[in-house]
Amino acid sequence: MDILLIGGLWLDATVWDDVARHLEEHGHRAVPITLPGQGDGDTTATLADQVATVVAAVDAAEGKPLVVGHSAASSLAWLAADARPEKVAAVALVGGMPTPDGERYADFFPIADGLMPFPGWEPFDDSDIADLDTAAREAFAERAIPVPEGVARGTVSLTDERRYDVPVVMVCPEYTPAQAQEWLEAGHIPELSGAKQLTYADIDSGHWPMLTAPAELARILAGLTQ
Repeated sequence: MDILLIGGLWLDATVWDDVARHLEEHGHRAVPITLPGQGDGDTTATLADQVATVVAAVDAAEGKPLVVGHSAASSLAWLAADARPEKVAAVALVGGMPTPDGERYADFFPIADGLMPFPGWEPFDDSDIADLDTAAREAFAERAIPVPEGVARGTVSLTDERRYDVPVVMVCPEYTPAQAQEWLEAGHIPELSGAKQLTYADIDSGHWPMLTAPAELARILAGLTQ
């Protein structure tokens, strides 16, 4: 099966290199996606550009792909299911939840000169970064790509109710499946309240398991294709 891999904020496609290698060992075709504005040098990219890139990857896949979104890009994976509900086998949300229709995609941090740079480590909880040592944090910050304002402040538009028919798996890194279920029941993940097939997978890592637990993440993703 083709497995499309979408990185979150500040990340380019190379963040998936180790996961992709392990997925291929499991017999799958890994497709890390280079998002406009996050790896191609386009500082004017918009959310619509990123959505179009992900949808094009779905269209180009062999058969129905598993679409994996990390962190904020969980919304991109969900938008792909909305755009192509009949073509997406399942969606895996790694450390993230879909942004509801009509809200801004990822307007989380200050914008400077049309870009949202990596804000440093202070805004993140200990559970997010506990498995990143000093060298790993320095390497992350050095490679972080400022996200164009047109992406971060783009408005999410969801239009096809058939997205709720697409199976969804929440892969839970810095929080537990039980916590995710509590948030869902409390109404904090409104987009997933309508999902007809929602399951959970636990992974013992911080917020970036593709960096700190790539083999385990690949094993979990490969298991979703069975």
